[in-house]
Amino acid sequence: MPLALNPSSNREPKRKFRLRLSRECQYLSGRDRIADLEFEVVATSTLGEPARARIMALFRASYREANEAYLERSLARLRFIATATSAGALAGFALGEMRIMDLPRAAQQAVALAGMCCVDARLRRHGLFRELERRAFMAAGLASGSRVLSCGRMAHPASFRTLTSNPTHVPKRHIRPTPWQREIGAIIAQAYGVHDFDPETFVCVGSGTPIGYPRIEMDVRPEEWEVFAPVNRNRGDSLLGLCWFPDAPQGW
Repeated sequence: MPLALNPSSNREPKRKFRLRLSRECQYLSGRDRIADLEFEVVATSTLGEPARARIMALFRASYREANEAYLERSLARLRFIATATSAGALAGFALGEMRIMDLPRAAQQAVALAGMCCVDARLRRHGLFRELERRAFMAAGLASGSRVLSCGRMAHPASFRTLTSNPTHVPKRHIRPTPWQREIGAIIAQAYGVHDFDPETFVCVGSGTPIGYPRIEMDVRPEEWEVFAPVNRNRGDSLLGLCWFPDAPQGW
C-alpha cells in the first residue's frame, strides 16, 4: 500500500507477534495441520550471531553456490529484516526498507527497496514472500501517502513477475527506458550499493562471483527471459526492476 513520511521517533523498531495466516497464505504441515507463523521485524544492525547463522543456513538451502559475502553486504546496506518462524524453525526472511528520496522530478519520494528474500521450499507460493517484504517496508515507520516507487534486484523471471503485473514496470521487453527512467534507475542502483549499472538494460553488473543459483523450478515463458538476456549470473549480475503504486507520475 502507498506509504509516506512519518516524522515520528527514529528508534529502530522491533515488532513481534503471532497470527494465523490468512487463507491465501495458509499452508499444511507434514501432518496436514495448518501451521502458525511467528513474525518478527528487527534492524539488521541488531542481529546477533545465532540469528545470522540461521539466516545464512536458509540462504544456503535456497541457493546453490550461495555467496555469503553478498548477503552480508545486503545486511549492511538495508535497515530491516523480517523473519517468519514455525515451531522455532526459520520459515523465511526478507530484507528491505522504505526511504524518502529526492528523485528527478519527484522530490521527497517514498521508495521501497526490496532486498534478498528466502522462503523454505515447503512454504513457497503461499504469499509469504510478499508478507515478509511488506513488514520490512513498514518497519521504517512511514504512514499512508499518495505514491510509492517499488524497487528490487531480480535473479530470474519468476521473481520479476512481482513487478511485471504492474503496467508501470521498467524495464519492459522491446522498449528502451526513457531518459527519466534511466536517470532514476541509476540513482536506485546506487542506493543498493551497485557501482556498475547499465541504464540501457537495467543490469546491475556483479562483482565477478555468482550470487548463487536459486533452487527452484521456474515455470516461465520464453519471452519472460528476454529482459534477462544481458544478465550474466555467473558474474553475479542481477536485473533492477522498478514500478509505481498506485500509479506512475505523469510522463513516466
